[in-house]
Amino acid sequence: MKNPLLYLLSLFTTLFLYQCNRAPEPPIPEPEPTPTPYVIEIPQGFPDMIIPDNNPMTEEGIALGRKLFYDPILSADNTQSCGSCHAQEHGFTDNLKAFSVGIDGIEGTRNSMPIFNAGWSASFFWDGREPTLEAQALKPVTNPIEMHNTWPAAVASLQAHPEYPDLFKAAFETDTITKDLAAKAIAQFERTIISANSLYDQVGLDGLSPAAKRGFDIFYTERGDCFHCHGTKLFTDNDFHNNGLEVLSPDIGYGEITGLDSDFFKFKTPSLRNIEFTAPYMHDGRFQTLEEVINHYSEGLVFSQTIDPLMKNVGQGGVQLTADEKQDLIAFLKALSDTSFTNNPNYSQP
Repeated sequence: MKNPLLYLLSLFTTLFLYQCNRAPEPPIPEPEPTPTPYVIEIPQGFPDMIIPDNNPMTEEGIALGRKLFYDPILSADNTQSCGSCHAQEHGFTDNLKAFSVGIDGIEGTRNSMPIFNAGWSASFFWDGREPTLEAQALKPVTNPIEMHNTWPAAVASLQAHPEYPDLFKAAFETDTITKDLAAKAIAQFERTIISANSLYDQVGLDGLSPAAKRGFDIFYTERGDCFHCHGTKLFTDNDFHNNGLEVLSPDIGYGEITGLDSDFFKFKTPSLRNIEFTAPYMHDGRFQTLEEVINHYSEGLVFSQTIDPLMKNVGQGGVQLTADEKQDLIAFLKALSDTSFTNNPNYSQP
């Protein structure tokens, strides 16, 4: 019989030599960081925001979208960004211009729409031709009178950039950049651009000046007849109306999208929040001042076959406000201005 001690020694020696000669275990890879969920704060009284299931909000996605929004890299000549035609101090409209000018010096045909509270809309552009912010974000890049680029060229520029592949990796867990991911990031940032802190939001009707209170009564009654289209907490119904404008061009608005004669000359209702900052007004920027806008609804309505039934006083040109009533209405509209929004550093160029 073998000596048990020798046997154990032999066994331990064999195990020791095996362990010494065995290849080291590969290190366990660290898990890839995942995007940080962002919970958006819905202002009191606002409905639930429309957020697509395939584009959840994340801190990294929002940061990427903000950088893309202000970066002229998306334009063909690296001179124009989304922010070029959507200035924060003007409610994300285009610096008092009736029409924006693209990279080739060509003027557009519609006024630059304000960008805020867009997360509550189910259609975009004056004619509603796109159903999501993601789809809307794709269009200016390839529009021949805006950024006049192609998405393959824009993606190539982003892919060759020293920072963007890592930013896309952080936001979407891939450093392979696509136009759809770029649009998703921009849409995420745009959903964070919220305006809900005007004087009226802060103090309510009781805290307004006597003139603004009288303007409130005009706004929310048939006297001014504003509330039918602008009476929600968003101050827009996000619908399409022919509001009695004189036809100055062949632009038929929503009718071009639906193909229905009954939709000719209908355009999307803009929000009246921050209306003080977003001149000029209407889809073609024809009115430079709030006074001109109110004069239109007071005595400037023009009949056409598709005029909205809400324009009940078209036969007499409008609601026929007095000069004092017009000033009271303007006082209320200015109470919807939100300077904390126009100065919010989270919305400015990073």
